[in-house]
Amino acid sequence: MVLHTRGSNISTTDSSLSGSSITIDSTLRDNAAPQAFPGGLSRSGHTVVAVCLGFILVAGILGNFLALLVFAKFRSLWTPINLILLNISLSDILVCVFGTPFSFAASLQGRWLIGECGCKWYGFANSLFGIVSLVSLSILSYERYTTVLRSSKVDISDFRKAWLCIGGSWLYSLLWTLPPLLGWSTYGPEGPGTTCSVQWHLRSPTSISYVLCLFIFCLLLPLLLMIYSYGRILVAIRRVGKINLLSAQRREQHILVMVLSMVSCFMLCWMPYGVMALMATFGRSGLVTPMASMVPSVLAKFSTVVNPVIYVFFNNQFHRCFVALVKCSGEPESVQTEELQTARTTFTSFLPIHRQTSLSSSQPQIPRNTSLCSRHNGRQTLVVHYTP
Repeated sequence: MVLHTRGSNISTTDSSLSGSSITIDSTLRDNAAPQAFPGGLSRSGHTVVAVCLGFILVAGILGNFLALLVFAKFRSLWTPINLILLNISLSDILVCVFGTPFSFAASLQGRWLIGECGCKWYGFANSLFGIVSLVSLSILSYERYTTVLRSSKVDISDFRKAWLCIGGSWLYSLLWTLPPLLGWSTYGPEGPGTTCSVQWHLRSPTSISYVLCLFIFCLLLPLLLMIYSYGRILVAIRRVGKINLLSAQRREQHILVMVLSMVSCFMLCWMPYGVMALMATFGRSGLVTPMASMVPSVLAKFSTVVNPVIYVFFNNQFHRCFVALVKCSGEPESVQTEELQTARTTFTSFLPIHRQTSLSSSQPQIPRNTSLCSRHNGRQTLVVHYTP
């Protein structure tokens, strides 16, 4: 009989022990079996992660697919600024389709399933689509800022700028996600080994420099741009509140809630991941445990669920189109007459004094960026786009 113990072999030819060899060998294996799966997570830990990823997978695909479906059905939604929203939904659904299923399956099994090449693909694809979403969110905030505060310089019929912003977001993301495939840092297993990303724990000069650049240019700068843009919008709305209290105060409260939701969710989903990456890069070895690294990773993926809710379903114009889609009705009336007057007052209040004077002639004009004519049932409908 041969007994296998930790690192040693015990051999015996005593026939009297042969009958109990199977029982002893089985007992030793049971006692030596670790309670945690490879990577430092228990079976229950992997199950919890799998449940979270499964929810993100289903909710992310469903929410973003509905957003894309509504965009495709209602042509009145095809404005330059809404194309940026479309780009966010597209990048998020690509994460759900080409990334989350692999980490979900790996968490169910407690190990990575598609090999080294699959790991590199997963790390590259998730980084690419994630950075596209981050950059698009910051571009959206700046476009809203320029539309509201510089309305006389904005033309909502100009799609060229929107397509340039969308193409630029993808090129910018490629600029920062291709280097690990070319030798500047590398993609590999992350946390308990059920996901893959940039190798944060490597301490080589090339890896450290890449992590710093990624944090600054793909997380910190988009966040600062969002804070600046939405902050300027809030300041402008407060100024309007001193002129037109009844309408502007309601508008200010709505925008305040929207801005706080956008910035808070951005920081909740992405900042923990950035901080974890810095701690893994500059902290002592083993500072970031497998479970601690999984929480920021899951939160980052949760952004694919949050984005369509905040940026699309809370949009009044989109909400009306979504209800029309559910009811199988035609394209809805986007704006009532009284809303037009409110929009006119609000947007003209954003303009400098000399521009306001020019708009206060005997025939009031509507700023160029606030209206869009679209056909509905054979007649022309005037659509006012609130773009806070």
